[in-house]
Amino acid sequence: REGVAPGNILAITFTNKAAKEMRDRVISLLLTDRNLNLPATFDEKPFVSTFHSLGVYLIRENHAILGLPKHFAIFDRNDSLSAIKQAIANAGLDPKQHEVGKILGAISRVKGDMRKIAPEKGYFERIIHAVYNEYEKILQKEKALDFDDLLVKTLKLLEVPEILAKYQNRWKFVHIDEYQDTNTVQYLISRKLSEAHKNICVVGDADQNIYSWRGADIRNILSFEEDYPSAKVVNLEENYRSTGNIL
Repeated sequence: REGVAPGNILAITFTNKAAKEMRDRVISLLLTDRNLNLPATFDEKPFVSTFHSLGVYLIRENHAILGLPKHFAIFDRNDSLSAIKQAIANAGLDPKQHEVGKILGAISRVKGDMRKIAPEKGYFERIIHAVYNEYEKILQKEKALDFDDLLVKTLKLLEVPEILAKYQNRWKFVHIDEYQDTNTVQYLISRKLSEAHKNICVVGDADQNIYSWRGADIRNILSFEEDYPSAKVVNLEENYRSTGNIL
């Protein structure tokens, strides 16, 4: 209504279901809002997706820079568990003696936190360090990325100035839902994309931070006003979900 082209808007949420609902509602509003004076052939839409779908889109558009084929493989959790089991064996360890899921979780956390593993820290860190290196070799051999890589590689792309400028120019308005659930790499992607125009709107509730076990950092939402000093806070205090007794 204020003249912003839909294609200049990026909206990110966390689940495919939420992204589909947001996409359907926005497109319905675009088609039915009588206050929008749109040309008859208009079919431009906002980019509405999850963080991971955004990552797939950006990596496919710039796959050559990362040395990947355009249609690279994506490891789901079962693929990653199988690869971790193989990586344990490749590292000279006994897969029966180590919890595959626990090791995958630790590697996922390391990637999401954008940090390196210090093998000298202790026994578990040495195990993770050894398995991590073998796991990465398997991914590279398969020309594949796991779910965490979709975000890590996206951030790597956005560190290239001309690529960053391209997407900052495309998406001048950034909206992020469930901001309290963002981890370090998601936070950094958000900062990169919005740093040129500073048109970022996030929705979140620090009291609903339930994903710290998988890397969500509550500091992201608590420090939002420090990151964006001109931010306007809108408190959403009306509950549409619960009955009076529950409230």
